[in-house]
Amino acid sequence: MDTSTNRPVDSLNPGAQQGAPGSVAPAPRASSSRAVSRGSLVESEDRTRDKVRAAVLEHGPISAAELGKLLGYTPAAVRRHLDQLERGGVIEVKRMVKAGAGAGRPARRYVISSQGQQHWGDDYLDIASKALHELAALGGEQAVEAFAERRFAGMAERYADEVNAAGPDVEARAMALVEALNRDGFVANANVLRIHPVSKKPLPPQLTAIQLCQGHCPIQNLAAEFPVFCDKETEVFERLLGVDVRRLSTLANGGHVCTTHIPTGRNHQQERP
Repeated sequence: MDTSTNRPVDSLNPGAQQGAPGSVAPAPRASSSRAVSRGSLVESEDRTRDKVRAAVLEHGPISAAELGKLLGYTPAAVRRHLDQLERGGVIEVKRMVKAGAGAGRPARRYVISSQGQQHWGDDYLDIASKALHELAALGGEQAVEAFAERRFAGMAERYADEVNAAGPDVEARAMALVEALNRDGFVANANVLRIHPVSKKPLPPQLTAIQLCQGHCPIQNLAAEFPVFCDKETEVFERLLGVDVRRLSTLANGGHVCTTHIPTGRNHQQERP
């Protein structure tokens, strides 16, 4: 008697009867589900990393803790993405000491790197460079110098009230300038020089100084082509502080930081009868 009608039928593959010649067992679905899950996880990680990168671009210099609070992520999640972006050269770390905080470990602050700017598709520096070359061709170097002077006039206006509020003391004015620079993203700090670097003995009061360091420059590549921008910034520092300052290094010229030497001995010289 033919009992084929009593054989069970696979509900997912009605044509595959048990034991039928040429029948194919249904393919397992677990592996495909895991693949979809992994793909979704990678996509989510990429979106999160893009948010972290965008926040650094907009708010940098910024700490990991500040990023976590801003984006609503855990510190561990933020640091994981920051580490990967740093390894890829998209962001970089700047060490920052708060003005007037004294000795202590510098805080880590993140800024977008030059490579990161290019990755983001920001070509404004290339456009600015071409425009300045055209300006020089039409009006000579004096036209570029006048443009740079007007640009840094805005800095002098923004900082003047704050620096003047610090009083006549050069060191206090320099610390106020550092705070103002940090708000504009220059990652600045001040090193007070009262000890001779070799003898380790106290310097005479009239030789004391401050080295103002800037770890970030938003126009670094542009200033490398047109050093007049660095010169005009230095002149602004002189006017704000009321002393002759000297640039020791610049990021645009290959330095690790922009360093400005500010003599503070003027305070003691003025105290003489």
